[in-house]
Amino acid sequence: MTTHNEFDYPNGHLLVDVPWVETNLGSTEVVLLDVRAKGYDAGHIPGAIRLDAKLFKDHSQPKFASADTVKRMLEQSGVSDGKTVVVYDEGGGVLATRVFYVLEYYGLKDQIKLLDGGYTAWSAAGNTISTELPLVSEGTLSVSVDNRRVVTQKNIQDGLDHSLLLDVRAWEEYTGADQRSNLKGGHIRGAIHKEWKEALGPKDENGVVRFKNYRSLQQEFEAAGLRPELTIVPYCQSNQRGAHTYFVLRLIGYSDVRPYEGSWDEWGNAEHTEAVT
Repeated sequence: MTTHNEFDYPNGHLLVDVPWVETNLGSTEVVLLDVRAKGYDAGHIPGAIRLDAKLFKDHSQPKFASADTVKRMLEQSGVSDGKTVVVYDEGGGVLATRVFYVLEYYGLKDQIKLLDGGYTAWSAAGNTISTELPLVSEGTLSVSVDNRRVVTQKNIQDGLDHSLLLDVRAWEEYTGADQRSNLKGGHIRGAIHKEWKEALGPKDENGVVRFKNYRSLQQEFEAAGLRPELTIVPYCQSNQRGAHTYFVLRLIGYSDVRPYEGSWDEWGNAEHTEAVT
């Protein structure tokens, strides 16, 4: 079984594997968050707390949920300053990386880790599955906005120095062939395309999807035109897939990644934006 250490990826501390979770299960310094869309009641990693990833976005406008909302949700889940937070979804999806991104935006940088392979990896390893609701001791958390982790429509229209727009949607969305429910199809002028899921390896014999190795990821992003000295601006439709790419670029050592939170939800439906097909 593949295991990760800090030498596999420049920021390997952001990723943990099943043996790491086994070792740290029950630790009072680790909070496990299950952010799958469904399945928690049927079985989860023992001690994991259910959290709805959709609550991290303000669905009335293309913005994050408020700092107060995020702080309250996390404290009610037992998150405190200094504690390590491990987030998982099914594995191979975008919910865990979305939560990772929002929490880093709210100042919890390097405090959040992702379980590589997610719940599928835990289950495939034959580990204990629980249906019990864990007892949670409410946490005490400081939350602060880190605006160096996001760009706005205005930032893009005003022009970003030393930056690269990265469209991580499907190719058909990028070209405008698939307009979805947006008023406009296509992409932002100058954006290059690299679909988010290309960062993932194929399913193994147990159906587990893990991230590609460091060397592959590094070479593939560089081949697409990314450079570590640039500000990388991922976007998709609602910044779920963009947040996945944010995580992957953080993992492989890119130091300035700022997703466009409004993404095509905003750009493709705004009055004064240009869509290139």
